[in-house]
Amino acid sequence: MCGYIELSSSELKKLLPERKLDSNKGTYGKVLNIAGSFNYQGAAYLSSVSALKTGAGLVSLAAIETVINNVAAMTPNLTFYKIRDHYNKCIAGDSFSELQPVIDGYDVISIGSGLSLEPAVVAFVCDFIKYFNKISTPVVFDADALNAISLSGIDRLPENSIITPHPKELSRLLSCSVDSVQENRPAAAKAATEKFGCITVLKGHRTVVCTKDFRFFVNTTGNSALAKAGSGDVLVGMITGLLAQGVSSEDAVKLAVFLHGLCGEIAAKRLTEYCVLAQDIIDSIPDAFKLII
Repeated sequence: MCGYIELSSSELKKLLPERKLDSNKGTYGKVLNIAGSFNYQGAAYLSSVSALKTGAGLVSLAAIETVINNVAAMTPNLTFYKIRDHYNKCIAGDSFSELQPVIDGYDVISIGSGLSLEPAVVAFVCDFIKYFNKISTPVVFDADALNAISLSGIDRLPENSIITPHPKELSRLLSCSVDSVQENRPAAAKAATEKFGCITVLKGHRTVVCTKDFRFFVNTTGNSALAKAGSGDVLVGMITGLLAQGVSSEDAVKLAVFLHGLCGEIAAKRLTEYCVLAQDIIDSIPDAFKLII
């Protein structure tokens, strides 16, 4: 196994963003989350609300109208930007040009949670990456954005990118088996970082973070409660919420994966590891913060 550092609360406490008495929502940053499709509407909700719960000042969900209508009915806390749809299934493949004018108003972008594997999504993600190759805004690529990258053959990501694959997604990105990823998780994370020039967060038991200069951090929190649909969407939101507050990319992913694991532990104490849902992870974020403040 590659040399690594285990994440600990004493070190991560130093990374928490400062909250100022004289501040406003702009002080804590704006997140644009491109997420959701007809079949995966919950992913859009989870990856957006978790960013707010982690401290971002404002979160906008960019999604098709069906997703926006249903997410808006679930929470009054988000703002929205409608993206043209492809037969009401997912975002239209040629719709990125409509979103481009608003992007500069955000401090961090996330893309991928619940977008689906429709060819239109692949086309959208390709246009998105072409644009972001020209700017320096931090981007978190997750889930179906990663699948779109593997399908399109893209082999380099924008400068300030973070990817958050689970083992199956990483196997697609590296054109290898899941078993080979799991046999040496730090080595697999390093291979992704080398290939795409990004920070890699390889999710799973003892989540591995590989920085762009090939240092490794392994998470020490979490349990089987996190092995449930939607858990990864919450992690994406926690990363973007910290990035929006000015935490560096490296520190944001380390802090987010540690807090995310704590949320699983806290929720399991109340509900057992069997019964925790993704919403329960979000509800546990305040108590996770309390444990390291």
